Amino acid sequence: MSNLIIRGVERADDVEWRRLRTGYLEFYDSSVDAAVYPSTFGRFFSDDPYDPRCLVAELDGALVGLVHFFQHRHAWRLENVVYLQDLFADPEVRGEGVGRKLIEAVYAQADDWGCPQVYWTTQTSNETARRLYDRIGVATDFMKYQRPPKT
Repeated sequence: MSNLIIRGVERADDVEWRRLRTGYLEFYDSSVDAAVYPSTFGRFFSDDPYDPRCLVAELDGALVGLVHFFQHRHAWRLENVVYLQDLFADPEVRGEGVGRKLIEAVYAQADDWGCPQVYWTTQTSNETARRLYDRIGVATDFMKYQRPPKT
């Protein structure tokens, strides 16, 4: 994939970004309210350093992957850290290095921001992704918990 380009998302990418974002959500049998799409996309262009950012993978003029990430303060460090929230590659290009290139680009952005740590989560059953993550990251002993839905 020598012609793969990793770059910041552009406003003109809205339709293709939405397609990839929907693919990501469907992969996890999930969905979001329709209003979340334009809200999230708009925040990528914010001046607020704590708003999410998006990089896309472009192959032969078509978007084939995305990564969402943001920096935040940390109670155990002086420096901020980066949370890699979403990573997705089109099924047609999985296993071709798109995910690795997107993660490496997040690592580079974290370095530019002076953030020494990048972290993310994935489902334990996502064996394909975990094979990549085991090569370019370090698994921790922590499990994710969250507040249950309000009834």
